[in-house]
Amino acid sequence: MPVSSPILLATWSFGRAAVAAGWPHLVRPGGGALDAVEHACRAVEADPACASVGRGGRPDAAGEVTLDAAVMLAPDRCGSVCFVRRVMHAVTLARLVMERTPHVMLAGDGAERFAREQGMAEADLLTDAMRARFQEWRASHRAAGDSPPAQDSPPPGPAHDTVGVLALDASGTLAGACSTSGLPFKRPGRVGDSPIIGHGLYVDPRAGAAVATGHGELIMGVCGTFLAVERMRQGAAPADAAADVIRRIIESFALRPDHQAAVIALAPDGRWSSAALRPGFQAAVKTPGTDGFANAEEVLLS
Repeated sequence: MPVSSPILLATWSFGRAAVAAGWPHLVRPGGGALDAVEHACRAVEADPACASVGRGGRPDAAGEVTLDAAVMLAPDRCGSVCFVRRVMHAVTLARLVMERTPHVMLAGDGAERFAREQGMAEADLLTDAMRARFQEWRASHRAAGDSPPAQDSPPPGPAHDTVGVLALDASGTLAGACSTSGLPFKRPGRVGDSPIIGHGLYVDPRAGAAVATGHGELIMGVCGTFLAVERMRQGAAPADAAADVIRRIIESFALRPDHQAAVIALAPDGRWSSAALRPGFQAAVKTPGTDGFANAEEVLLS
């Protein structure tokens, strides 16, 4: 059995809390990469101060918080959920889909019914703070003459942030997970890249793992994480694989100034890197000797 140096990676500033929560599960006896990425995402899902993941996420244009999540170990071991409205830990529900059903994805009412069957508690995802934000947003759109209001493009402000996590444990097992509440004030029913295998997340134990964040439609259009892992399968270093995804996005889209996308790529031997469309992205990284942040190795646009 191979012995690897454990590593845990997560997207954005809240990734620091994610890796702190996941690390004990990565290194404990009987734990491993899958437990680590699940618990890393759960920590962010449970934080009401995080406005783009789990409870406390920004609602859609109808005032409802909807969650998407995925977990993956290999092409034949993956699970995801989308349009989940009453379950806080969407990442755990995605893992249950992987482990207890023959399916890859469950959506909406069906996913919530499955959650109840598995004994998961229902949760109110809309916090008072986000209810107030929604009311302000709706009032501003009504004042501008929009009826009914619907956010078909991101509102002004910081780019949307998905928590994406990759792990390599001491046995050499790779795992990945991601969780999000989607674009703020999105059109009801919109689902982004995060729960779609090969778009927001892809893991192949022989080739590597990748997770993406940013504006999901950009990532979906190029099958971003599948592309990154395929480039590593062809021999590309993680830095080149991640940058190639961003280059493909630039080639494929008429980009707006607010568009952002980033990819973290992790090879089976523990090498890793990230790339971003624009400045601002950072990854949290934890190893036996490292605990901090790293900026994207390559940023393609200013």
